[in-house]
This record gives sequence, structure tokens and C-alpha cells, in this order.
Amino acid sequence: MIDPKKIEQIARQVQESMPKGVREFGEDIEKKVRQILQSQLTRLDLVNREEFDVQTQVLLRTREKLALLEQRITELESKLNATPVAVKNE
Repeated sequence: MIDPKKIEQIARQVQESMPKGVREFGEDIEKKVRQILQSQLTRLDLVNREEFDVQTQVLLRTREKLALLEQRITELESKLNATPVAVKNE
């Protein structure tokens, strides 16, 4: 989920950029902007930073395992190719 502090910061910036007469509505406008931003950002189906970092670590571990498996396959193939094949005489 989106960090509520960021939403508050954006809402505050929007409120501060409004003309003085409109700014007098203050907290009410800020709350409305915050609610609208929260609602719209929720619809985007975003992941939070913590979940993103966890998935990044999972991906890194998976890549490491894949590299080890590729190396192991290469070693096994080279051993297989180096082994002489016995030919039967019929």
C-alpha cells in the first residue's frame, strides 16, 4: 500500500498551492484531497516497498540457484562427453 505520509505530503502541497481564499477551507480540503488520492492509488493495485524488496530477494536467490544448476549441467555434460563409449562387436 502507498505510504500515508506521502499522501499527506501531496495533499498538503496541493492545498498550499491553492489561492488564499480557497486555502481557508484548510483541513477539509486537505482531507478530501487525501481521500481522493488514497482512493485512486488503491485502484492502481500497487505493491508496497517491503513486498517489492522481498520479491527482489527471492528473484536474486532464484537466479543464483539457476546459475549453479547451469554450471552443474555443463560439468555433467563435459564428463559425459569425455567418457569413452564402448563399442560392441557383433
